Amino acid sequence: MSIQPLTLDLEAQLSEFESRLRAVVRSEVEFVQLIEEDLVTAGGKRVRPRLVFLASNVLGGVPGAMELALAVELLHSASLLHDDLVDDAETRRGKEAAFRKYGNAVSVLSGDYLLSRLMALLAQTGRMELVAMFAETARQLSEAEVLQFQVAALHDYSLENYERIIDGKTASVMRVACEGAAVLGDAPVEEREALARFGSLYGQAFQMRDDYLDLMGTPEVLGKPAGGDVREGKVTLITLRLLEAYPEEVEAIFKRRASEPHDIARLQELAELSGAGLEVTRAIAARVEQAIAALRVLPHSAYRDELEALARRELVRVK
Repeated sequence: MSIQPLTLDLEAQLSEFESRLRAVVRSEVEFVQLIEEDLVTAGGKRVRPRLVFLASNVLGGVPGAMELALAVELLHSASLLHDDLVDDAETRRGKEAAFRKYGNAVSVLSGDYLLSRLMALLAQTGRMELVAMFAETARQLSEAEVLQFQVAALHDYSLENYERIIDGKTASVMRVACEGAAVLGDAPVEEREALARFGSLYGQAFQMRDDYLDLMGTPEVLGKPAGGDVREGKVTLITLRLLEAYPEEVEAIFKRRASEPHDIARLQELAELSGAGLEVTRAIAARVEQAIAALRVLPHSAYRDELEALARRELVRVK
């Protein structure tokens, strides 16, 4: 596969991305192919590839943006295959989780297959710095996921740990999507730093919003019952606030993993009574505004506007 010619048409880039993704994950092993087809056809928002293309386009287009977008999505997809297994998830993007259909070993090894394809894509760019950045991102992602289990096991709930978790497991991937484009484009230091900061802050807001909705969203919005994080012992920003306001009651709910029928409804009620829900939505809004402010050093363009709009959509989704 060769580096794609430059184009600044976002929709054309995303369409080409879907075609290339199918080719990249193709395997002669039937079970691997079935899992990868599930990932491709299930789609998703493709937020991370979109970030790559927008960051690239802000810089006037960079060689290797397609390979970077594919690599970022494969890293994300591999982490989902592994996460679903350790979380004992029922579904992924509305479909039965891969490990439930094909078994634990096949699911884990198929995630490893995606990582192998990712390394081939990075090699095509010829940029060793990008390879090092992905290695660091994979380290941060893995450590954050383990930290999340450690916090749940030891009940070591703190804002510091929560920030470390969301930065490692979500923001790090968003960051490498944006900063990677700057590396490929040999962008000036201030522009590279701006895109890296945007990716970090946007990724944090993105995860904070997901965590908020996990408790406060409706089954219709979530596509699953609310409160999954509480049942897994995962503390998020909103439940941290509830632990501070109602320590005994909320700790008891966490200890029994919300096993009582009305536990989640009670946490939702407490979030409304204490103002914790409003406080968290304000924190998300502040993180979004910080992300947008980071972009101001970049030349104004329709692509910068779209990056700003992408960040602001995180505010719409908490309502």
